[in-house]
Amino acid sequence: MDRAEDITTVTSGMHWGTFQARVANGRILSTSPAPEDPDPSPMIGAIADVVHHESRVLHPMVRAGWLERRHDSDKNKRGAEPFVQVSWDMALDLVAGELRRVKEKHGNTAIFAGGGWASAGKFHQPKAHFARLLNPFGGFVAQTTNWSFGAAGIIVPRIVGTLAPVIGPMTDWQSILDNTKLIVAFGGVPAKNSQMNEGGVLRHRTGSVLGQIGERGIETVYLSPLRDDGAAVANATWLPIRPSTDAAAMLALCHTLVAEGLHDQDFIDTYCVGFYRFRPYLMGESDGVPKDADWAAAITGVPADTLRDLARRMASRRTMLNLSWSAQRSDHGEQPCWLIVVLAALLGQIGLPGGGFGIGYGAIDGLGQPRANVPTPSLPVPANPVKFAIPVARITDMLLHPGDSFEFNGQKLTYPDIRMAFWAGGNPFHHNPNLNRLIESWRRPDTIVVHEPWWTPAARHADIVLPVATPLERNDIGASLFDNGMFAMPRVIPPLGEARTDFEIFSGLAERLGLGAEQNEGRDEMAWLRHMHEAAREKAGLPAFDEFWAKGRHDFPVSTKPHVMFADFRADPLANKLKTPSGKIEIFSETIAGFGYADCWGHPAWFEPVEWLGSAKAAQHPLHLISNQPRARLHSQMDMGPVSQARKVAGREPVGINPADASARGIADGDVVRLFNDRGACLAGARVSADVMPGVVQLSTGAWYDPEQPGMIGTLDRHGNANMLTRDGATSTLGQCGVAQSALVQVERYAGAVQPVAAHKPPQISSYRDY
Repeated sequence: MDRAEDITTVTSGMHWGTFQARVANGRILSTSPAPEDPDPSPMIGAIADVVHHESRVLHPMVRAGWLERRHDSDKNKRGAEPFVQVSWDMALDLVAGELRRVKEKHGNTAIFAGGGWASAGKFHQPKAHFARLLNPFGGFVAQTTNWSFGAAGIIVPRIVGTLAPVIGPMTDWQSILDNTKLIVAFGGVPAKNSQMNEGGVLRHRTGSVLGQIGERGIETVYLSPLRDDGAAVANATWLPIRPSTDAAAMLALCHTLVAEGLHDQDFIDTYCVGFYRFRPYLMGESDGVPKDADWAAAITGVPADTLRDLARRMASRRTMLNLSWSAQRSDHGEQPCWLIVVLAALLGQIGLPGGGFGIGYGAIDGLGQPRANVPTPSLPVPANPVKFAIPVARITDMLLHPGDSFEFNGQKLTYPDIRMAFWAGGNPFHHNPNLNRLIESWRRPDTIVVHEPWWTPAARHADIVLPVATPLERNDIGASLFDNGMFAMPRVIPPLGEARTDFEIFSGLAERLGLGAEQNEGRDEMAWLRHMHEAAREKAGLPAFDEFWAKGRHDFPVSTKPHVMFADFRADPLANKLKTPSGKIEIFSETIAGFGYADCWGHPAWFEPVEWLGSAKAAQHPLHLISNQPRARLHSQMDMGPVSQARKVAGREPVGINPADASARGIADGDVVRLFNDRGACLAGARVSADVMPGVVQLSTGAWYDPEQPGMIGTLDRHGNANMLTRDGATSTLGQCGVAQSALVQVERYAGAVQPVAAHKPPQISSYRDY
């Protein structure tokens, strides 16, 4: 037993928030939220279990077949073969040797490096370290767009000239609380998503705001297939809507406003262009199909009178519109993003306090919060000599179809021939849809290298696995664009096993490639933190580094005046033109029209999804799958932890199903069920709930892939990984983003032998001398 005098307390932080860790003898005993956080995430309490979990990668590992035959190994055995423990020197020599070989034989465009945002730390960011290593080496194929709000990130700047409606600063919550009378939210305002920020959270505030909305009597209406997406707001009205049909509902609302003369023509004429090129489509003059409420009711399942009444209420009072990030992760996901701007423009309230629109309120904690708008410490990176970057949702296509051409956002591009994939700070087996297709593509590169703290599915399917320290095993600075401060992240415990920080790993590779000076510039970890802090100090008004590090946090001053997005543009549209070709809101875009895309016109429109409840495919697979963000983890992070595990049903990811759909299939609450379609199948634990609308099932993303037959394509996943079922298509030629939310499935009570889940157990490992 640890003695009380041996226990120390360390204050640090992650993207979940700041916390206090109790430590003894190199082991974290517990973690609890920092006392100043008014609404901390329950995930804070899971950190100790996750850091010390048996799934940790403790030593450098190489797949047995790759160690024997290097790049000529049998790629079909990825995910099935045992791993061999090797020394760090050997592991780094192998990776550096492959980098040299691929560059010399195939060129730098054969090297792909990908990953995610990883953690709150501003220094230990794998993407930045990739660039610092590989760009002086000649460059690499990087990623562009993202899984979170990719379609919105492409279309919104073309319509309003800025990404502020998506990542802020958007009209803040205080302006909404003080002025808004009606909130209409497509996809709701899901409170569960606000547990974290990219970069970290000092004080969680969204939950309090959602409570105040109900207390102040602000009418809230949310259209979603799931009741939970707006349940945090008291007395909110839930309008169940068929998934992937938000654009049709928005068109109907626009039609009612125009048909009944409720739209603000003066605003349209002064601040917008292209309305008269969109109007014939809206009113049915160009195609004979008015996009009215009766037309939309047949598509969306929302009654026509309900849509008309909602449009009239929106026009009669100060209204704020919101579109969730999840709603644009569907077929033609650019269209609801465009239409929410058009709908807000027709109401004429853009730029007014509490009015207008946002895309992502509730997506993370910081959206809608006041923003200090000061620079935070960052790691400088050199330019990439390789100018090609792959949209993240097209990675599988890139690996499967080298040399094929494709179009993206007005460009004609060619997929490179990737021979080496290098992954750090992310889990492609979580993000990428259609896992069977991903596994097929994963067999194409000669070599796959993964940095991982845990034996995730990506690590299991790699050739070389480098054990990475967790955020609690290194020093860093936490800061976020979405929060109003920064915090120290001192090391809580030494790295477990032989784990090293990403910085140490990249430095070791740089030395072997003759690039050590470019990578670390003679600085160690703490010297880099001090350097980054001092570089931002004057512009951000920071204290001296030693003072900041000793105090543990620094709060930025924030204006008490509520922020209203586009207020300056509304006040003087000539002096404050938008950064669009017209300088105005583009209801019709000449630029997009000029691309000539059949699936994204010059104005917003309804395009029927490939898979939805109104399609012929619903006869075979009659349930629409919603693969939304989980409540008990972030993406796939901490799936093995106690908070995530407590929500499992029969040891598997829970799938929400409406009582009527469950009854029709003989499914009871707690049953193990099989979800399937033409792409794959997985098991899950049934959670029968009227909070899921009929015709829909809800299976959150992030359950670690657990194949019944490891390494096989088409095998059953035992754990409930939604990406066994999701579709690997593109939103449109313009955005080339993910469409995971447009997928049909069937569900049945599982009659087979139920095997235990092994996703969080280490793979078979042997020592090097035994090999």
